[in-house]
Amino acid sequence: MNKTLLLLSLFATMLATNGYAVDDNTVEIFYSGTSATVTVAANIASYVSVESGESAHVKITQSEDFAGIDPTTSNTDGEIIYVLSGTTSDGEFYLEGSYKCTVELSGVNITNPSGPAVNLQNGKRVAVSAKKDKTSTITDGANETYNGCLHCKGHLKFKGKGTLNIVANSRHGVYSKEYLEIKNLTLNISSAPKDGIHCKNYMLVESGTVSISGCGDDAMQVELEGTESTGETTDHEDEDSGNFYHEGGTLNVTGCQGKAVKADGDISLTGGSRNFTAADTEQHADIDALKASASAAAGDRIIYDLQGRRTNAAKSGIYIVREGKEVRKVLVP
Repeated sequence: MNKTLLLLSLFATMLATNGYAVDDNTVEIFYSGTSATVTVAANIASYVSVESGESAHVKITQSEDFAGIDPTTSNTDGEIIYVLSGTTSDGEFYLEGSYKCTVELSGVNITNPSGPAVNLQNGKRVAVSAKKDKTSTITDGANETYNGCLHCKGHLKFKGKGTLNIVANSRHGVYSKEYLEIKNLTLNISSAPKDGIHCKNYMLVESGTVSISGCGDDAMQVELEGTESTGETTDHEDEDSGNFYHEGGTLNVTGCQGKAVKADGDISLTGGSRNFTAADTEQHADIDALKASASAAAGDRIIYDLQGRRTNAAKSGIYIVREGKEVRKVLVP
């Protein structure tokens, strides 16, 4: 490395460890071409490590010891806020951690030709906030290891008053391993080989505008994660129902090969506006229909438990149903 590059590298390291012109509790990531500058606030520098060097494939680890610091008026939990801006045609944002955090999209444009554009390997609540009056776009590339252009290991909450555009080329547009909630923002998913949005536990659309098109499967799908449903709980606390709730905001679904909504639990369409009806949704199978087909010839419905054993679905639980060439998971209440 020549002297100029060495000095630039040392300067970037100083920014990433000492903090420079950054608000407390904040990490700023600015993408430019195939590189990125990461700046960490001084008060959290000991809790954040940056492993990406000069690459635009930014990898950040939030320390296992971090449990909140210095709460502020707008950040009562004292969580770390990651602010993404700039543009890259070959980059990503990868985050590991074990405490809730916020990822703020401030007019960022990320294309990752070889995997997810935003990969949140954090099992806690992660808020993805679209900054007001800003439009961000993320695009992924083929990688069967991960499930979404925006992939989240934990609970995912979309918020903010800006716009997020998602172009998925590998699997789902958005994948959350646990629950997913949407409030205020404009979310546009223009393509996805599989589902536009795929999550577990439950999905709640409280407000905002969600437009999903060009999916190879369902626009939105919700799975029950465990073997038994909790049903709807107060404030959805510890809920694992497989339910879908549309309480407000606007849902627009066009050009998807599957259903507008598919859920292992119940589908509740109580508020807001949408351009589809209940006929465009699919929830858990009717119990009488399942019980009527324990033995079947080729091409008929065959039911298995989660251990792969043939059954007649006599008890409540989750079953695998094969009907012709179609295989699906269903919940019997």
